[in-house]
Amino acid sequence: MIKRILILVIAIQFVGCAELQNVVNNLPNGGGLTQDQIGNGLRQALDKGIKTQVTKLTAKDGFFRNELVKIALPKELQAVDNGLRKIGLGNLADEGIKVLNRAAEDAVKTATPIFVDAVKGITFTDAKDILLGDKNAATSYLQTKTQENLYQSFSPVIENSFAKVGADKVWNNLISKYNSIPFVKKVNPDLTDYVASKALEGVFKMIEVEEKGIREKVGLRNTKLLKQVFALQDGK
Repeated sequence: MIKRILILVIAIQFVGCAELQNVVNNLPNGGGLTQDQIGNGLRQALDKGIKTQVTKLTAKDGFFRNELVKIALPKELQAVDNGLRKIGLGNLADEGIKVLNRAAEDAVKTATPIFVDAVKGITFTDAKDILLGDKNAATSYLQTKTQENLYQSFSPVIENSFAKVGADKVWNNLISKYNSIPFVKKVNPDLTDYVASKALEGVFKMIEVEEKGIREKVGLRNTKLLKQVFALQDGK
């Protein structure tokens, strides 16, 4: 019985590879890509997403001026924002939001080495699943492989960033002003976890934007290997 199960498992693995190789062989240009080439093509796509989109997020206003990823106040602090604006302290509220985004921009600068390690670890099975998977399959792969390490990397940077730009003073001032408004519910949140989580969301959202572009727009496949490899998914 064990022998039969082993034979079945091996057969399934060969069928998976054979299916992808069949797609390769039936490309208009004749295919002929090796497993290594397919893996390298996926690595190029992920590297492109990281360099193009993650680098943008690390720049000044990379989060703050990007409506796709801009970090707003958490729900429990929306009342703070609204309350301050009602009494003419909109500039203070804006400054509070800005420092959250500045902290995220600083934190994302630590992401690239973590992503590089994950990209290096792509196997042929990973590449096959990514290539013939959903339009965000590469992003999902990175998220699974890196999210925990990224969070651990982001948190201390965000704390330091808050201190560096005086965010602790900004928030103490902002919240104390709000708490002085009569009859409001007093708040005193810890924002590090919130900003770290939102920074992660923003990173993967922008990588997904790049991935979808490469999958859907041939013009964004700017190397010969990218064009060859993603022609496989075009014809799947």
